[in-house]
Amino acid sequence: MPTEELFGAYNFLLEIQGVINDNKVIVGGFKTVSGMDSETEIIEFKQGNDMVVRKKPGRTTYNNIVLERGYTATDDLWQWRKNIEDGKIDRRAGSIIILDQDGQTEVARYNFYEGWPCKWYVPDMDADSSAMAIEKVELAVEKVERA
Repeated sequence: MPTEELFGAYNFLLEIQGVINDNKVIVGGFKTVSGMDSETEIIEFKQGNDMVVRKKPGRTTYNNIVLERGYTATDDLWQWRKNIEDGKIDRRAGSIIILDQDGQTEVARYNFYEGWPCKWYVPDMDADSSAMAIEKVELAVEKVERA
């Protein structure tokens, strides 16, 4: 019986509507993408003299997506964040694309909707360190789905 193929967590791409990098919608070079979780509240109710508490799904919420990448001179995400800081509503859709071992073939896609950068983390600087400067941006999203 053949073993099911597993995919590495390191082969992924990020697309964000309206963020153009070298005339492509792919925004690359990310170290991590995390937080694409969802949770549905549980509504409990009782019926008459039924001894069992019934449960049904309520509203679903989606966690913020956190993006981390090495600090570069590219300011595409910062400009988007600046729009929000200046009071401009700038919601965008995007996708996290999981790639096959060849680094090119798409095997899964998670789309997010109505996203906007709600937090910006400037890299910590330390003259005693040789570590890479990492910037983080956190996106508030209203929905995530697997395409």
